[in-house]
Amino acid sequence: MNFTIVTLGCKVNQYESQAMEQWLTELGHTEVGPGEDFDLAIINTCTVTAVADKKNRNVIRRMRKQCPEAVLAVCGCYSQVKPEDVRALGVDVISGSGGREAFLKLALAAVDDRQKREALDEALRRRSFEILPPGGLATRTRAMLKVQDGCSNFCTYCIIPYARGPVRSLPLAEALAQVRELAEAGYREIVVTGIEIASWGVDLDKTGALRLPRLLDEICRAAGKVRIRLGSLEPRIVDEEFCRLLRGHSNLCPHFHLSMQSGSDTVLARMHRKYDTARYLESVRLLKANFPGCGVTTDMIVGFPGETEAEFAESLDFIRKCGFASMHVFPYSRRPGTPADKLPGQLGNAVKEARSAAAIAVAAEMSRSFREAMIGSVQAVLFEETASGDGETDPSTPRRSAQDDAPAGSRIACTLPPGQELWTGHAPSSIRVYAPGKELHNRVLPVKITGLYEDGVLGEIAPDEA
Repeated sequence: MNFTIVTLGCKVNQYESQAMEQWLTELGHTEVGPGEDFDLAIINTCTVTAVADKKNRNVIRRMRKQCPEAVLAVCGCYSQVKPEDVRALGVDVISGSGGREAFLKLALAAVDDRQKREALDEALRRRSFEILPPGGLATRTRAMLKVQDGCSNFCTYCIIPYARGPVRSLPLAEALAQVRELAEAGYREIVVTGIEIASWGVDLDKTGALRLPRLLDEICRAAGKVRIRLGSLEPRIVDEEFCRLLRGHSNLCPHFHLSMQSGSDTVLARMHRKYDTARYLESVRLLKANFPGCGVTTDMIVGFPGETEAEFAESLDFIRKCGFASMHVFPYSRRPGTPADKLPGQLGNAVKEARSAAAIAVAAEMSRSFREAMIGSVQAVLFEETASGDGETDPSTPRRSAQDDAPAGSRIACTLPPGQELWTGHAPSSIRVYAPGKELHNRVLPVKITGLYEDGVLGEIAPDEA
């Protein structure tokens, strides 16, 4: 049987799709590429914004049009929260955001008998962590390690706690076993991910002895020379203990994505975030002091209900203080079922778009400054693919950020030596690096940065390493 998997949304979805991909290939089924005919299409959905919902529907319609007789099986957060919308699109199998192994069994049964099936639960009642096989196709450069699921923060704008349920954690021993397995499989980098990884361990030990810093410390030790990259962090997890435990690990990528959402204390309060700008700035200070040259990145929501011009100006001033390496900027998206959907002061699209553009412009300035500071340095780059996208595409690769569509400023020319291609990968700080070379896939090489280029920087591989 030929199958294809389309993944939308976060790294957790990517991780879960890779697990399903691995199960299906082990059963003898064949994954096909984009545009090829398939017997089964698995669509792993996201519902973080209204735009994400629209993308889900468009993908489902496109896959049905491509292979009308194939089985379409839909899972993920969108089908968990809005199963009636998915049902209306005429899919064959509907599941939610949990129970991936059971979902695959339903999908395979539907391929055999062409009967429609559904398996939906109440996410808020979940209490166990589903352990999935780590890794995916051997051609990939990095693997993801899912250590946590669910969220109990209930920010006023967010639907995810309702889609994913409460916090559940992967036990420490199992996490370390998976790290060793991935290292032995030849992966060069492991991305520690989850829905809200800062809450790892709260369900395993009520005494507080098991916290994320301890997990990360032990993961770095177990990984050996394999690079460890962290997923999104809640700012309050970054404290003196966090820095003390992790700053000595040479394999920890100095890239810290600190979830921010707003640089205005009054907006953060309406969002029900559990920190203020002073605490956030302290986290940034600690990271930059303990991990020199680190890349601190973030998310920002503009146009939250009631956001005034003064509050937005506060946010712009605040992000300049933080000096982010890159940012994802989102206009606020109303989510029915969340408290923010009923807040007064809902702003129009024109206001949100104008504020998005202003924030992206500031993000572009900071990105350029961070990348310019890299010029002349030597970076250990994990190469993933050619700049043209030829070869194996790695869905876990960090993709372009909001500011990447803004003018990149001055660039230098790239002249390729005979017989070489322009390859691209990522520095430890997350910045995309381009360099000429031959057959660089899945190699970590020292690259001297020579200038800005496209959405990243350009460099030259050390002559004895090329």
